[in-house]
Amino acid sequence: MSSHMDQMIAEFEKFRSRIRQAEARFEGVEEMGERISRVESTATSPDRHVTVTAGANGMVTDIRLTPSAMRNAPAELSAIIMNTLRQAVAGAARQQAEVVDDVFGDAFGTNTSEQVRQAQAEAFGTPGNAAPDESGRPRRASRPPDDDYGQHSILRR
Repeated sequence: MSSHMDQMIAEFEKFRSRIRQAEARFEGVEEMGERISRVESTATSPDRHVTVTAGANGMVTDIRLTPSAMRNAPAELSAIIMNTLRQAVAGAARQQAEVVDDVFGDAFGTNTSEQVRQAQAEAFGTPGNAAPDESGRPRRASRPPDDDYGQHSILRR
């Protein structure tokens, strides 16, 4: 009977340990939310005539045009604004992913930043996992050593 009781106590201690680990992992949620709320990414067009700032969740917080930007044809100016806006929003998304990785990356064995860069590379149509940086130039993103994500089958495409 004593060994059965010892086994039950050991199982209970394992359970309590898991609860403490979960609590420790989620202590960073509030800090993560605060850090994400401070995310800000600014992108400037190659001609330096358009500047866009985006914040958390891709919200555009500012668009600035120089007087010479107005010399562009409307369609051209629109394209420049949209490209610059995409770069600012993409930069904000990368920053948010970095915050998530800082807080939870090790705990869950994920690399959110890499996943965001790969998704952006696909969305922007850049070659070979190259996600654009804030200047609009492709940035090389590293690939995982293999496609084996262990038990994390949800990460597979």
